[in-house]
Amino acid sequence: MSSTIETKCKKKGVKLTDQRKIIAKVMSDSNDHPNVDELYNRVSKIDPKISIATVYRTVKLFEESGILAKHDFKGGKARYEELNEGHHDHLIDVKSGEIIEFVDNEIEELQKKVAEKYGYELVDHKLELYGIKKKS
Repeated sequence: MSSTIETKCKKKGVKLTDQRKIIAKVMSDSNDHPNVDELYNRVSKIDPKISIATVYRTVKLFEESGILAKHDFKGGKARYEELNEGHHDHLIDVKSGEIIEFVDNEIEELQKKVAEKYGYELVDHKLELYGIKKKS
């Protein structure tokens, strides 16, 4: 079965080598937002011949093709996720690095109201919240 990233590559005419297929599958199967090093560690367990340079080039190609989204969250390395039609925001735990995706209709409406208040129509936005998990 092909991954969703592999399917998107085919639709966009992105050539898929065997190594790119592995990278696409691992990325599609990821439930987090891996950086290139994390992605490389995962794909090298499947095919040790894949170099980190291949992973970097493939991620860049997928990003330029509109298949992956790059996030420069605070704290270092760029992280990636599959670009989907649905909008969501991110809550990042600054201690653990955990990233939670969420949608909050109240926040969405408030952002529109703020734009309108200043005479703008909101066409896009990105919201990143940073926090530390409270102890229960």
